[in-house]
Amino acid sequence: MRVLALTHGPSVGPGVFADAVRAAGHELVEHQLPVGGLPGDADAIVVLGGAMHPDEEDRHNWLRSELRYLERQLERGTPLLGVCLGSQLIARAAGARVFRADEPEVGWLRVQLSTAAGSDPVVSSLPTSFEAFQWHHYTHDLPEGAVELARSRVCTQAFRLGNAWGVQFHPEVRGEQVEAWLAEDPDDVADAAALRAGTRERIDGWNELGRRLCGAFLEAV
Repeated sequence: MRVLALTHGPSVGPGVFADAVRAAGHELVEHQLPVGGLPGDADAIVVLGGAMHPDEEDRHNWLRSELRYLERQLERGTPLLGVCLGSQLIARAAGARVFRADEPEVGWLRVQLSTAAGSDPVVSSLPTSFEAFQWHHYTHDLPEGAVELARSRVCTQAFRLGNAWGVQFHPEVRGEQVEAWLAEDPDDVADAAALRAGTRERIDGWNELGRRLCGAFLEAV
């Protein structure tokens, strides 16, 4: 299976998802959309995060093209897995409203699965309650016909719409990516030392969870 990883910058790659794709014997193709233009089709697509927001097409003109691309993939039924910005873009492509959350979520924060998650082939791979690594300022409404699979105190954290899944947290992130984001956006973090300490304590288990989630997505599709 050819798995396309759509990225939106040099520090927001597939992380441990790459491990899961290769371990399952599939081909992973990384494509940085802002500099590479629209990619072709694939058997499955992972839409990753980025420093921009999902409604900033006036600043990032390529977002318009990406939204049209995702609309086509939703219509085709292509398996999609969106992460953070990727989840927001899939929701927007499906007609949902995207907007700034009541408060940002940056760091290790509690996420709770919904009852519906128990029967979902992808999100059921996660614990019913866990501390997730987050870094976002925006959220979205649920698209029409979608099922909410997880929430935090602030917003929706996971949903499914047909053959598309979105998660607001970052199951793919490696420790070195966290360091890169801290260097890029230091003002987003009130206590960088505490974030680093929490990441050192949790990252190995978090990476195993991320590989498991991506593996469940690959099995489901």
